[in-house]
Amino acid sequence: MKKIEKLKHFIIAFSGMSEQEFDLSADYWQIKRYKKGEFYNEYKNVCKHLGFVLSGVFRIYKLNQATLSEQNLFFFLENQFVSSFKSFLSQTSCEYYTESMTEAEVLYIHYDNLQRLYQTSPAWDRFGRLLAEFVLGAVMDNTELLLFHKPQDRYAALQAAHPEIFQLIPLYHIASFLGIEAPSLSRIRRRLQKIK
Repeated sequence: MKKIEKLKHFIIAFSGMSEQEFDLSADYWQIKRYKKGEFYNEYKNVCKHLGFVLSGVFRIYKLNQATLSEQNLFFFLENQFVSSFKSFLSQTSCEYYTESMTEAEVLYIHYDNLQRLYQTSPAWDRFGRLLAEFVLGAVMDNTELLLFHKPQDRYAALQAAHPEIFQLIPLYHIASFLGIEAPSLSRIRRRLQKIK
């Protein structure tokens, strides 16, 4: 399957637009390969692209200025959209880093071209609204997990939603995302292994 076809199938399933409506965007999409550790978007830069992950894993993290530790906020895996969404939607400087954690490949569209599609196509305008609603829901889910659930429950939720992530990235990154230290994650994993 061609890479653009993979994106087309995903967007049609996600938004309900027709193939003809998707084809309005075909000339706007570009492909980029990322090396491990390469940035999709850096701190204080305005995010200008919405990407679709064809392969690889990205993370959004913030650097704690007091401790110089990195706090992972989100992971983006294959068949997900990647962006520094707050920066992308508002076209303001980003407070986070978006980094490739593996070698990766992304199809991306520039903000200006996406806005052009929103203005000329109701189907693309609907896609933009659905994407914003999806991102808001994901942010709320993550916030609620961190505030109201125990670390073991957060781990179980991540494992249920994205079991493949545990094979793709180091566990200390997962611990950071879950808001715990790496030794705590090891204890949770041992405890859950005993239950099985």
